[in-house]
Amino acid sequence: MTSKNKLGLFSFTMIVIGLVIGMGIFRTAATSAKDALNPSVYFSAWVIGGLVALCGSLTYAEIGSRYPVTGGYYKVFAKAYHPSIAFAINCLILVSNAASLSGVALIGSGYILKLFPGEWTDIHKALLSCVAIIIFYVINLQGLKMSSRAQNILMVIKITMLLVLIGGLLFPAEYAGQNASVPAPAFSTMDWIKSLGVSLIAVSFTYGGYQQTINFGNEVEKPSKNIPRGIFIGIAVIIALYLLANLSYYNLVGFERMKGEREVAYVVIDKMFGGKGAAIFSAFLFLGVLAYVNGLLMSNPRVMYAMGEDGSLPKIFAKQNEKTNVLTFSLTIFAAICIVILFFAQEFEKILSFTIFLDCFGMVLSSATIFWFRKKTKHLDGTGIYKMKLFPLLPVIFIAAYLFVGTSIAIDDPKAALIGVSVLAAFIIIYFIFNHNRNVSDKIEA
Repeated sequence: MTSKNKLGLFSFTMIVIGLVIGMGIFRTAATSAKDALNPSVYFSAWVIGGLVALCGSLTYAEIGSRYPVTGGYYKVFAKAYHPSIAFAINCLILVSNAASLSGVALIGSGYILKLFPGEWTDIHKALLSCVAIIIFYVINLQGLKMSSRAQNILMVIKITMLLVLIGGLLFPAEYAGQNASVPAPAFSTMDWIKSLGVSLIAVSFTYGGYQQTINFGNEVEKPSKNIPRGIFIGIAVIIALYLLANLSYYNLVGFERMKGEREVAYVVIDKMFGGKGAAIFSAFLFLGVLAYVNGLLMSNPRVMYAMGEDGSLPKIFAKQNEKTNVLTFSLTIFAAICIVILFFAQEFEKILSFTIFLDCFGMVLSSATIFWFRKKTKHLDGTGIYKMKLFPLLPVIFIAAYLFVGTSIAIDDPKAALIGVSVLAAFIIIYFIFNHNRNVSDKIEA
């Protein structure tokens, strides 16, 4: 790749920001507040989440520099571990992405239903989310492709909505007055730590996405300089935006009310601009959610296609429609998984715990490959690749953080953890069964 085609500092920084900022900040603040004992736990979780994201993104950036291949996040597992782990983790990622899509669809449904009078339950939100998934499933069957221009417009919308929320800090007359008046409950240091761990679950979801920097290690101009700079700038911007948005929630809604207010951003906008402004905000947010749904319905079937093509999944996953080139079978399976998860959980919090617990496996195992790649690719040192400073401290902090979050989920929601472990074990078993049958079939054909 020529230097003209490589990513400069600005472009790479925008990619880092774009990978992380999704729809979670408009919903997970309430979940994080609900699980926090007090504001100190709450804001600590958001600061720590940002620092963990920084450690993780720098770790993944070096892995990508040392092993620059397309689809690096999947292939590092096959390179450093057994193929069964690569298969199982990749399948976990697909299920996690399906759960993430379902969770984000629930966020959008919650906001759009605010525009209509009535008592809307989690079942209603799940049904509306299901309708959105089916609509975009049908659209994707027609061969629709989302252009980069649409994605850029989406990013502008999301960042603009965040800035509007932060603008609430300029309306001190609308500040909630109960923050200082609520008496602080007595709690131990261990209670504070446990609360922090549970609060970090929602925060981890909101900061997710930076692991995809693993795919850009060889596509950045002057990687040894621009990768750390781009990541530092990008994560710093994200931390600032998230903390300011949360401060706006805290000031305008109040910490205690945040615990029970799922569509907390709606309350902020309603205070600032009234009902009409909140309605417009909710409509834009729902559009952003629909675009996210469409994007995942487009991208994940292609992962399944790749796995079918290389034999990790049955060949039917690699079949394309001859007229539209749509991956009909893979698209159908992925959409079905999303809908099953929706009605299996229905509540955003349940989907959240399940998604992050699955992510913990992928994050810990994938980031740990940095130790293997450092040893096996010493010959690349000094050749211009990105090599992080403070090694091995940064990956150790990152791994420890996700072990802490995974343990917190197992303690807070044992059912979600048990299901996650069962799904991982099931995929490993499926790999060996499928691989055995494929070997038998190859011997018969030979």
